[in-house]
Amino acid sequence: MTQETTNTQTGQPKTSVLQLAPILFGFFIMGFVDVVGIATNYVKKDFGLSDTLSNLLPMAVFLWFLIFSVPTGMLMNKIGRKRTVQLSMLVTGIGLLVPMISYTLPVVLSAFALLGIGNTLLQVALNPLLTNVVSKDKLTSSLTTGQFIKAVSSFLGPIIAAYAGTQFGNWQALFPIFAGITVLSFLWLSATPLHEGGRNESTSTIAECFALLGDRRIFLYFAGILTLVGIDVGLNVSGPRLLMERTGMELEQAGYVASLYFVFKTTGTFLGAILLAKWPARRFYLISAIGAVAAMILLLFAHNAALIYAGVALAGFACANIFSILFSFAMQRMPERSNEVSGLLIMGVSGGAIFPLLMGLASDAAAAQWGAIAVLLVCCAYHWWLAVKELKSSI
Repeated sequence: MTQETTNTQTGQPKTSVLQLAPILFGFFIMGFVDVVGIATNYVKKDFGLSDTLSNLLPMAVFLWFLIFSVPTGMLMNKIGRKRTVQLSMLVTGIGLLVPMISYTLPVVLSAFALLGIGNTLLQVALNPLLTNVVSKDKLTSSLTTGQFIKAVSSFLGPIIAAYAGTQFGNWQALFPIFAGITVLSFLWLSATPLHEGGRNESTSTIAECFALLGDRRIFLYFAGILTLVGIDVGLNVSGPRLLMERTGMELEQAGYVASLYFVFKTTGTFLGAILLAKWPARRFYLISAIGAVAAMILLLFAHNAALIYAGVALAGFACANIFSILFSFAMQRMPERSNEVSGLLIMGVSGGAIFPLLMGLASDAAAAQWGAIAVLLVCCAYHWWLAVKELKSSI
């Protein structure tokens, strides 16, 4: 029996805080992908695109989660989790530097494609890597702590973009800043020794990985991640548009609503890291899902800035812990296949490509943003249904 397995079974921490810190900081790099929400609106404005065409930018980022997530889970079995995370940071850093070449639509799409590929590798590998340094009973709260750090990074992106656009007339100044932070994270992780232990996972084909979706619970968790990321990205794309449409606000001011979303998501993950250590995760999930549905109903009918801000804030708070809850459910259901399960779940992040496109089509068809919000309401309703199902199964 490996030391890794022994530590998991005894429930004791495997490594020191010094080894945990660079892994948690990786979640900060993970948050860089959320800048695509506000970037989509700037690109739409700069190139005069429709909602449907501008929403191809999130697709350029999140489509790669559909393509590379499962192969990345298999790659981890060969080169290890730490090396996969290091590779992800190299790709992310390159992607962040590409917009410095020139500002054309093809270049921007290429940059965000690289950012999406790097983030795919990072999200698939970083969550399982966390299991090497925390005990099983602390996994949910540790994942929530990581999501808290990611949320801090996410809300800083729109603020930096708005400040750069206002002060320097160039919102793209955030890219070299993010690239520098990515390099520092890579160096920190590289300098930290991590023992991954023996691997018992032997899946060698993509077909065998996808076969895990035959487990109904795993499939439902996958669909949960799919719709959750659709909510995250979709609301950050449509939130500013909702303010501009219903209040006449300019983009530079309306863009701050994306940061408001992540401020409340950060607050929610901070409280979640504390409460999930004491409260049943399934009950917490149900409360979160109800709050998300309430937020979308409010946004559907809100016609002044205060109510729109309130709806976005409630959505951020309600959705804050759903990812870590679903991820922990899946990892605990199949701990012996954690690499493959992680790959399958992170494939659900491709919801960030699918749902914004559906929202763009809906808003263009309705000639108003309520069409986009209606799509998000359906996503939130799914989580309410799944949370009720989970709670019933635990009784």
